Amino acid sequence: MHFAQSHSLLRCKCQQFFPSCRNFLKTRIFDKNNSFANVTEGLKHLYKTKLLPLEEKYFFHDFYLPKITDQDFDAKPMILLMGQYSTGKTTLIKYLINGDFPGMRIGPEPTTDKFIVVMHGEKEGYIPGNALVADSSKPFTPLSSFGNSFLNRLQCSLSSSPRLGEISFIDTPGILSGEKQRIDRGYDFTGVLEWFAERVDRIILLFDANKLDISDEFRRSIEILKVHDEKIRIVLNKADRIGHQELLRVYGALMWSLGKVLRTPEVSRVYVGSFWDQPLQNDMFRKLFEDEEMDLMKDIQSLPRNNTLRKLNDISKRARLAKTQAYLIAELGGQMPTFNIFSNKAAIQENLIDNLASMFQTIQGRYRLSPGDFPQLEKAQEKLRAYDFSKFPSLNEDLINAVDEMMVKDLPQIMSNIPAEESKQNEFLTSAGLENTPFGYDQGVGINEGKSERGWVVEKYRQKYDSIYDSLAHNDNKIVVSVAREEMMKSKLPSNVLGKIWNLADVDGDGVLDRDEFALSMHLIDIKLKGHELPDKLPEHLIPPSKKNHAPSRP
Repeated sequence: MHFAQSHSLLRCKCQQFFPSCRNFLKTRIFDKNNSFANVTEGLKHLYKTKLLPLEEKYFFHDFYLPKITDQDFDAKPMILLMGQYSTGKTTLIKYLINGDFPGMRIGPEPTTDKFIVVMHGEKEGYIPGNALVADSSKPFTPLSSFGNSFLNRLQCSLSSSPRLGEISFIDTPGILSGEKQRIDRGYDFTGVLEWFAERVDRIILLFDANKLDISDEFRRSIEILKVHDEKIRIVLNKADRIGHQELLRVYGALMWSLGKVLRTPEVSRVYVGSFWDQPLQNDMFRKLFEDEEMDLMKDIQSLPRNNTLRKLNDISKRARLAKTQAYLIAELGGQMPTFNIFSNKAAIQENLIDNLASMFQTIQGRYRLSPGDFPQLEKAQEKLRAYDFSKFPSLNEDLINAVDEMMVKDLPQIMSNIPAEESKQNEFLTSAGLENTPFGYDQGVGINEGKSERGWVVEKYRQKYDSIYDSLAHNDNKIVVSVAREEMMKSKLPSNVLGKIWNLADVDGDGVLDRDEFALSMHLIDIKLKGHELPDKLPEHLIPPSKKNHAPSRP
């Protein structure tokens, strides 16, 4: 029987008796042209077959980063929020996901005392730390190494917010200042921050415009994050609470302070504003705040689209570090004497550790490596003292060549498939609502006022609303957007909130407000100013009687 016939028969029998083989043939990582059919699966395959063997042989996971799991590859983009207490971290998450989440606490005093992972869940609730790290479907299992003291301060909050469908947030304990920062937290706080920083797509550092000091603990935390400067974004929050002159001084002082901490001539992007849904106390810079908010939202919106590109970039970064680690370990092992019972191995090993900086330079010149790919000298020296250099393996050229092939051939091939992968994320903006920042969770009685009563609840406030309407309405006895905007902005509510109020009040969707619709818009503004939330869809009891035949307002 010819080989082609045998192969065809084997394929037929395989699919007949093992249906799962048919699925495998359809979802294989490589197609007939040896190109990757799926970016994430392709990266998994490359990592396991070409990079991971090099990492394991030369102790990369002990010196640099832990092993990448399938859960890490499959994880949605994550955003880590950091800052001293009362800078608005939790409020910003609420602002971005359009509602509360389980375990949320907001106040002027230190309230968040845990690392809270905010993720999407069909049923709202929370998962304690020990249960979270035991869940192999989530990428947090390695956190168990930080011990029970930390796990008691870890929680996963599940929220049904559609905005969490493509992105997750990590709320952190407020950074301590003053005497409190001398108190031991009971776990490796900076180590936990470093672990999250390695895995998240964005790090947002929040500063309060009213208290700009950078405590020692905050400084240490920022210094740890310097190696991830491409992920860092700075938010100067609560900027509406100071005057324009003070704001300019505060902004300059922040840039100067960050430059000293990060030790770079250029500081990461700083977004200035008041990132919540309350009225601006000083709206002189309203346009600036709105533009800054829009830029921040666009940056966050880009994360799901660029998720696969970020993973590819991380693999490339790890490959360079792993090669450097292999050269270092092999060089240290090669410097140890062999078959000499009279040599003092301990003294030779200690001498090599003391002269590690010189070895760095030697390896860098020999293999043309970048200085930034070497580990931090002091940390490397400390970790190397736990090893016996005589047991270090020699350099395996095959493993090095496999990684070089991955860098030169495989990763560029995968990169050509990323545009098609990113296009699948285009639905994120419309499905999750991140193209704007409306607020839509009714958590108070304000929107429910009059729900059980007969008649339209807005009627009782008509006198003051109608007097404003009569002073404004000139075009066919209706109010156009430009006129309404000027009146509505007197509330000092953010423009995105006012835009939502307009959409709710324009029940018939004709782009103008009649007397009833204007009264409704003023009523919704009053509800918001009293601290209540607005609905995504206008409740039945708030629809004006004259509009009952019209479809309810768009969400």
